[in-house]
Amino acid sequence: MKDTTKMMRRVDRVLKGEETMEGAGVRLKRVLGRDERSTLDPFLMLDMFESDDPRDYQAGFPAHPHRGIETVTYMLKGEMEHGDSTGTRGLIGPGEAQWMTAGSGIIHQEMPVVSSEGINGLQLWVNLPQRAKMKRPQYRDVRKDSIKKVDLGDGVEARIIAGELEGSAGPVRDLESDIQFFDVVMNPGSTVSLNVPRGRTSFALVLDGAASFEPGGSPVKKGEAAVFADGDSVQAGASDRGARFLLISGDPLNEPVFWRGPIVVNSQEELDRTFEELRNGTFVK
Repeated sequence: MKDTTKMMRRVDRVLKGEETMEGAGVRLKRVLGRDERSTLDPFLMLDMFESDDPRDYQAGFPAHPHRGIETVTYMLKGEMEHGDSTGTRGLIGPGEAQWMTAGSGIIHQEMPVVSSEGINGLQLWVNLPQRAKMKRPQYRDVRKDSIKKVDLGDGVEARIIAGELEGSAGPVRDLESDIQFFDVVMNPGSTVSLNVPRGRTSFALVLDGAASFEPGGSPVKKGEAAVFADGDSVQAGASDRGARFLLISGDPLNEPVFWRGPIVVNSQEELDRTFEELRNGTFVK
C-alpha cells in the first residue's frame, strides 16, 4: 500500500548572500549568519568565496581561535592550506573538504593557494551541543576518492560527504550531531526526490545553475539558499541550464547560544571566561 503520510518540504524562505570581508581581507558572500532569520539551528554561518583575482583572496585567514563549533570547508576550485595549534597541517583541493571540530579550543589558519585558476569554495559553521563544547579538537580531511557517488537516475548524481543516502554513507562519521551533507548535480530539466528525516533543520545552497524546490516555485539561483519547512523529503527540479546544490540538514540543538566572533558557548559567563583565557594564554587546553 502506498505511504500517504510522507510530506514534501515546502520552501519557507530564500536567503540571498550579502557581500562582506573576512580574515585578513577576503571578499566573500555571507548566506547564513547575517541575522536571526539566517541562523538556522544548528547551522550558524555559511560563507561562499569565489574569485579569479588574487587580490580578493590571497590574504587568507591567518591564525585565529575557535571554540564550541565545527567548521566545514568545501572546495569547488583551487586549493586551501590549513594548520593549527595541535601541529596538524593539510591541503584540500577541488571536491575535497576539511571538517574541523574545534571543541575546547584551537587556533588555526586557512590560507588559499594563489593560482591562475582562482578559487571557489565555502565554509559552514555547525554548532556543537553543550555536552561536546569542551571535547578534544579533531580534524577530518575528506579526500575526493573517499567520497561515494550515488546515481539517483534521470541525470542526477549525489556525492555524500556526511550522512546516508540510498544505502551509502559519507566518509565523515561519528559526529556529535547527525548531519547530512550532500553535493547534488542535476542535468538540465531533471528532477529528484531526496529523503530528509522529519524534524531536522534543512536547506539547499545552489552552487551552479538554478533549481526549483516545489511545484511551480520560483527558481533558486547560484549563491542563494532555500530554507525548508518540515517534512520528509526535498523535491528538486533543475532549470534548462542544469543545477548543482548542497543539501544540508541536521537536528536542531534548541540550546542557548552566546556567540562572539569565532567563539560559540552557552552562557555569557562562559563567553567572558573564554576571552579571558585568550588574553592570558590559557585558551588551548
